[in-house]
Amino acid sequence: MKVSIIIPVKEINDYVREAIPHHMELDYPDFEVLIFPDEPTDEIFPYENVRIIPSGKVGPAEKRDLALEYATGEIFAFTDDDAWPRKDWLKNAMLELQRDEVGAVGGPAVTAPNDSLMQQASGKVYESFLCSGGYTYRYLPGKKKEDDDIPSVNLIVKRAVFEAVHGFDSTFYPGEDTKLCMDIVNLGKKIIYDPEVLVYHHRRYMFKGHLKQATNYAKHRGYFAKTLPQTSLRFAYFIPTLFTLGVFLGPIVCIIVPVLWYVYIGVLTFYFILAAYSLRSCKGFCLFWISMAGIFATHIGYGINFVRGLLSKELLR
Repeated sequence: MKVSIIIPVKEINDYVREAIPHHMELDYPDFEVLIFPDEPTDEIFPYENVRIIPSGKVGPAEKRDLALEYATGEIFAFTDDDAWPRKDWLKNAMLELQRDEVGAVGGPAVTAPNDSLMQQASGKVYESFLCSGGYTYRYLPGKKKEDDDIPSVNLIVKRAVFEAVHGFDSTFYPGEDTKLCMDIVNLGKKIIYDPEVLVYHHRRYMFKGHLKQATNYAKHRGYFAKTLPQTSLRFAYFIPTLFTLGVFLGPIVCIIVPVLWYVYIGVLTFYFILAAYSLRSCKGFCLFWISMAGIFATHIGYGINFVRGLLSKELLR
């Protein structure tokens, strides 16, 4: 089956220029790459199976939906401009997509090996079980399983299934992939997470870029907790908010009841011990301490913005 790889971008950038040669090395016989920038460009990639299609100034979801109009493949492989696939990406995905009951396949988006120190720190935060809980498999290879929420940086969907659910919901960004996955599951199709369906993903820079991304996710996850409870009303998503409340309200309670200072300091000490343990694979003094600070900042930022999303009557792109 032919695969159409879909890459939404604002404009052709260095990440795309880096990624396309990796796509051309894929161990798969029949695929095309469709890149959707906002505006026309003079950029030309020297590959017959790469097309650049201006989309106008629309969001990533609308760009991905253009696959229905321009792509010629029976399979849509969605990824981002700042990611590139391992050589066996499509070959491994097709092993699962040959099954009729499977509508989509995804896998981990592992930190790119050439990322800078501040990008690696962002990756370490996401890889930490203290930060990502049971979702570290999105950033490191985990066990093969059925899933119901796979990010669109590494999501491969049958065209017929994509058509049946009417594509992405362009109302949301980020979060449109959560809605798509829920629609696929509600259609009666399985979504398979396979650790061998792997891409490498450049992380945002710590701290500004990383926290902007994390807090955007938090707002949409909080909103989805009440609008898409099937996949988002889960206790794990509330933990950062509970932690944040404890951090800021704890001292007030301790002033009233001084003996609780021992509990407050003990809990924080245990938290930072767990954070350090979760980063035991960090190589380098600077990477370790930046990642430690990143975990704490991510929890606080996520906790606050999850509540903002939860309280929002409407949350648009």
